[in-house]
Amino acid sequence: MTLQIKKLATSPSRSGRHLQRYNQGFRLVVGCIPYRIKQSNKIEGSLIEDLEVLLISSQKSSSMMFPKGGWELDEEIELAALRETLEEAGVIGSLEHKLGEWIFKSKRQEKFHEASMYSLLVTEELDVWPEKDLRQRVWMTVDKARQVCARSWMKEALDAFVCQRGQKEDEPQAPSPCRL
Repeated sequence: MTLQIKKLATSPSRSGRHLQRYNQGFRLVVGCIPYRIKQSNKIEGSLIEDLEVLLISSQKSSSMMFPKGGWELDEEIELAALRETLEEAGVIGSLEHKLGEWIFKSKRQEKFHEASMYSLLVTEELDVWPEKDLRQRVWMTVDKARQVCARSWMKEALDAFVCQRGQKEDEPQAPSPCRL
């Protein structure tokens, strides 16, 4: 699948809605919270402070968000998540856990969408990708990402990511953002 994704790096982004999936009138979108470990090569048990997440700018404004886009009829959900992340953020990695599903209202239209988000451990940052000239990408701490992320449902997905990553046992526990 990685080779299939890498081929997309030099292709234009998919556009149009003719292959778009819908569920009971909700457009289905999928995306990722791309992350990397900055202080350690250890993946298991790393602290949230050891992580950086990648946000991208909107095409139409400077607001920051995680990469996401339409899930199309000719692809599995996992491939759609990887494709959207490559097209918008220019990164490739290991798709990990599904973080959940969220219903949100479109910023531009009076339509609702159903989004599925995944965590993605980034293994490669590309110099050239389909939306390089349309977006900025910025690595930041989880706390900073929570502050600057423009979409409340994406902040909830970030909280789900934090819950899946866990915290070090000997540290005092802050109130958990985890859903029950």
